[in-house]
Amino acid sequence: AELRKIIKKKICVMKKLSIVVATYNRSQSLLRTLRSVVGQTAPAEQWECVVVNNNSTDDTEAVFADFARENPTFDLRMVTETKQGLSNARNCGIEASVGDYIAIVDDDETLEDSFVESYIEFFDSFPTAMAAGGAVKACYESARPRWMSRFTEQMIANPLDLDIAVTLFPQNRVPAGGNMAFRREVFDRVGLFNPQLGRNGKSLVGGEENDLFARLRRAGELLYFVPNAAIFHHIPDSKLTDDYFDRLSYNVGVSKRLRAEADGEVGKLLKSESRKQVATYLLYVLYMLVLQPLKAKYLLRMRNGIYKGVKQL
Repeated sequence: AELRKIIKKKICVMKKLSIVVATYNRSQSLLRTLRSVVGQTAPAEQWECVVVNNNSTDDTEAVFADFARENPTFDLRMVTETKQGLSNARNCGIEASVGDYIAIVDDDETLEDSFVESYIEFFDSFPTAMAAGGAVKACYESARPRWMSRFTEQMIANPLDLDIAVTLFPQNRVPAGGNMAFRREVFDRVGLFNPQLGRNGKSLVGGEENDLFARLRRAGELLYFVPNAAIFHHIPDSKLTDDYFDRLSYNVGVSKRLRAEADGEVGKLLKSESRKQVATYLLYVLYMLVLQPLKAKYLLRMRNGIYKGVKQL
């Protein structure tokens, strides 16, 4: 055991950044992600990629093994987390990684070739920065739906683009869950992801990244936006159905309720959601006036679903 610690410490000195990818039954999507990982401009010896297999029952393990064998010059590893849930898987990946910096992405994304290089350059240049996030660009399997407004798109694809240069996130924004990076010591200071939050199997409960960033801000840390550390978020048609839309809306509300209960702020949340309900009705009228009834309909549908989740109706 002591020898393993020494070996890991030596490896850690050699790796600037670890990419952590949690995966569950998305072998072909994961393969697309891995192809973008090995296309990075940063020297291969500076980084590693840790894939966390969270009880996949498809051919994920075989697909990864074949890809790693075909790309022997890259440090690609798969570890297994048997406790189901995205937070559990991400925590496993963090603990298995060895880089000074840790970037967390999802298995339905592809990385810009400057992704690793940009995060390494950022953390090297900002020695007091603890956490950051990059741009997120939505890529639709088919055309972007006519009913989608920028409000409903935020819930489904979570696009993010704050500036063309490194800047601070405003207080009402945080990095996207599928593109966030940290110094390793962050997790010693504020803890790992909360396993009570985050996707779990087919459950759409989320909020684990918001919870982590809230803890960081309470600890006095700033959150930075790194534009060139960008990813493409691939949205399949299955995430554009009415059933998925309704389930996601409701679970966004449930996620908010769970966080509020943990923080003792349920009353504050209910007041905030009531104000958002009023604002949504005003936006509904505005969309109707400019002859965009589909956007109006889905905006109201989303807000009603979130409110039901918050109230747990």
